[in-house]
Amino acid sequence: MPFDHREEHIDDRMLILQANIDDMNPEYCSYVTDLLLEQGANDVYWIPIIMKKGRPGVMLNVLTDDEGVKRMEEVIFRETTTLGLRYLRASCHRLGRELHRVDTPWGPIQVKAGFHQGELVQFAPEFKECEQAAKTYGVPLKQVYDEVRRRFMERSRA
Repeated sequence: MPFDHREEHIDDRMLILQANIDDMNPEYCSYVTDLLLEQGANDVYWIPIIMKKGRPGVMLNVLTDDEGVKRMEEVIFRETTTLGLRYLRASCHRLGRELHRVDTPWGPIQVKAGFHQGELVQFAPEFKECEQAAKTYGVPLKQVYDEVRRRFMERSRA
């Protein structure tokens, strides 16, 4: 059954793939992150860690569903220096979500809204669209964010 983004739900079919890495150029991290997200990872994050013998390293964490594991493994083993992965079962409580377009002086900008038990509890302007508007029109990014947030709240109250 297809998942409706507007409905809050618990997803019990998730995995976290983890790798501790201490011998890779850290400049590769953003490149690997982009590749994993392009392959359908739900989330990718890196945590600085201290490994055995006091060596600094990073822990790669990739959240994916069961169907995405093979694609994530391919990217991780091809693009990082890890020799192995850990797999941790995870359940994710996902808020109901809706996407909205807000008209601004710099054009329409998308906002993702989150709902808990049917009530709006959070929202966020789409970063890349705000960034592009700020660059194109030469205005501070925080000004774009503030205006999008103000207009979204104004519209939500109406």
